[in-house]
Amino acid sequence: MYVSDLERAREFFVKFFEGTSNDKYVNERTGFSSYFISFPDGPRLELMHNASRTVLPGDDGLGYHHFAFSVGSKEAVDAKTSELTAAGYACVSGPRTTGDGYYESVIVDAEGNHIEITI
Repeated sequence: MYVSDLERAREFFVKFFEGTSNDKYVNERTGFSSYFISFPDGPRLELMHNASRTVLPGDDGLGYHHFAFSVGSKEAVDAKTSELTAAGYACVSGPRTTGDGYYESVIVDAEGNHIEITI
């Protein structure tokens, strides 16, 4: 996922979703830098930045739409949502039970990405 502020994005996923970060990779020649964030249960996310790449926050076109993190229970969804909103992140949906039966909330990270928190 390309981001405009690599350090801020790294901190978000490490702090709020138990991510573990590798050391920063930097290619001085191209201006590219990245971190791999590993999460419990196996998934990894590569956060990437390149000063020459334009990122348009809020672009809802084709491609990435949101990430979903399972936190285990309704109470944990509520608690994580409260933690994030107390830290200044906007909650744009929920917590609620969706039409297809999922209990979730959706917050917006500092880059404008939608992060779904679900059971």
